Amino acid sequence: MSALHILVFPGLLFLALYALALQFVDRKVYARLQNRKGPPWFQPAADFVKLLGKETIVPNEANHFVFTALPVFALAAVTTAFLYVPIWGTSSALPFPGDVVVMMYLLAIIPLTFFLAGWNSSSMYAAIGSQRVLTQLFAYEVPLFMAILGPALLADTWSLSGIAAFYAQHPPMALLNLPGFGVALLATQGKLERVPFDTPEAETEIVAGAFTEYGGRLYAIFRLAVDMETVVLLGIMSVVFVPLFAGNPFLGFLIFLVKTLVMLFVLSVIKAVTARLRIEQMVRFCWMVLVPLSLGQLLIDLVAKGLME
Repeated sequence: MSALHILVFPGLLFLALYALALQFVDRKVYARLQNRKGPPWFQPAADFVKLLGKETIVPNEANHFVFTALPVFALAAVTTAFLYVPIWGTSSALPFPGDVVVMMYLLAIIPLTFFLAGWNSSSMYAAIGSQRVLTQLFAYEVPLFMAILGPALLADTWSLSGIAAFYAQHPPMALLNLPGFGVALLATQGKLERVPFDTPEAETEIVAGAFTEYGGRLYAIFRLAVDMETVVLLGIMSVVFVPLFAGNPFLGFLIFLVKTLVMLFVLSVIKAVTARLRIEQMVRFCWMVLVPLSLGQLLIDLVAKGLME
């Protein structure tokens, strides 16, 4: 693993550029579904550059080091997680046994930085938003992990590259994971705090939630980390649940782009046709609907694995 892989491709630079591109697609689709024109193609990059040029203000009551370091931690965690996602075939840039578990832990760091950012800001709105971030974390994290656990058990590997290789050799087996795919899509919507699961950052209620006191380049880094997290989660689902790969790396990369764009379109439609849920409704939905569905996915995969042996 060279510095080129980490900083350029498939690392930080590519991930950031593709994250901004997906943000544009998401905003454009969302606007068209509401019969609006939507932003121009360069708007996400323009917003990012504009935030970089604004003054960064740290509240007097906040710990300066923690306040400024948390966005960097979020960015580092999501960039590292992306290195384990196969984007040009069935193997990632840095595969190893157990990388699925590492990826899930790295992605769990991101909402924890949101919680700490809000809690450290010494703001009433930020504190409420941070509490909602943590409450929602305990709601979606379990069904999301279990939705990925089922296909991993059937593939008999805890490596994302190994999962990709298994389903590339046995494409019909992916049909068994359709319930988990639905669970993962909805849990991802919650993890990204998108409508209808956007209560942690409900602008009409608590300004900007945990990010209320953030501005300038620190807020720009946080928003970029969220967009990059979108790419990583869509990449994981494209590998685990949509096993379409190609022997040619260039063609495989194009297939990866198409798969992530289609799934983003689905998430945009969900955002456009639903209304915000209260936090207790979100928790109840995850534990009463998504968890039982993910348990059913586990049962299906365990039975299928037993029949294969």
